[in-house]
Amino acid sequence: MIIDKLYKAVEEKGHVCVGLDTDISYIPKAFLESFSSIEDAVFNFNKEIIDETFDYVACYKPQIAYYEALGIEGLKAYSRTLKYIKSKGGITIGDIKRGDIAKTAEMYAKAHFQGEFEADFITLSPYMGMDTIEPFLDYIKNHEKGVFVLVRTSNKGSEDIQYIESKGSRKIYNIVGEKIKELGETAIGQCGYSSIGAVVGCTHVDEGKELRETLSSTFFLIPGYGAQGGKAEDVALYLKNGNGGVVNSSRGILLAYKNKDQGEKYFAKYAKEEVIRMKEEIALAVKLYS
Repeated sequence: MIIDKLYKAVEEKGHVCVGLDTDISYIPKAFLESFSSIEDAVFNFNKEIIDETFDYVACYKPQIAYYEALGIEGLKAYSRTLKYIKSKGGITIGDIKRGDIAKTAEMYAKAHFQGEFEADFITLSPYMGMDTIEPFLDYIKNHEKGVFVLVRTSNKGSEDIQYIESKGSRKIYNIVGEKIKELGETAIGQCGYSSIGAVVGCTHVDEGKELRETLSSTFFLIPGYGAQGGKAEDVALYLKNGNGGVVNSSRGILLAYKNKDQGEKYFAKYAKEEVIRMKEEIALAVKLYS
């Protein structure tokens, strides 16, 4: 199963997931102007980042909204980015956060698990109900695909809905997490984790240990590190025996060149340096706090 490949990548390369949230403003001006199209500029910026960081990261997560905002050229860059990572043997998470029912969900599954936008994993929102995930299950069981389902996110507004208490003082995110774990039991890999994982932000550390214990076979995609305030010691609470999750950073890596000596010229080099710093920081925290 695809989760075994991701688990092995974490073992070999560490926990870092590079978020390719490529806003056009992130691309150094001289680099941007050296290409005749937005498509080529965005793709080649991503390519430089990928080539420099590939040996140090577990996976890559392009956020589709940044590419949709650029129109057709942006979506072409998104497609080329996914295909390029695949050609190198890397793992991709298409951050699409879809959530719909019946035939619509079938079309989302088809769009992002095959064809021009094919990814290894995608992100899903379950808040219309668990039947929104059903159309993706065949791809998970039979076609080496996986999903990360929103459980408890890293944004402040997550408390508006995810923290509502139901009977027995159980919060909505607890209930969703338990349903994801139950569904995930149909797709457990040899590593002991399921290809049906959860998005769990590391900016709410109080519940970290509880979530990790409760969702023992659920692999986590962990946003919130760096720019959103999450620290390495916070991340360590969401891991188990040094594995069980990948930690996403986007702006912290893509914009690492800012205020650096000749930063715009060597943006990919500084991205690699930030990845290595982050990787080592998390590895140390795992030893100290997990």
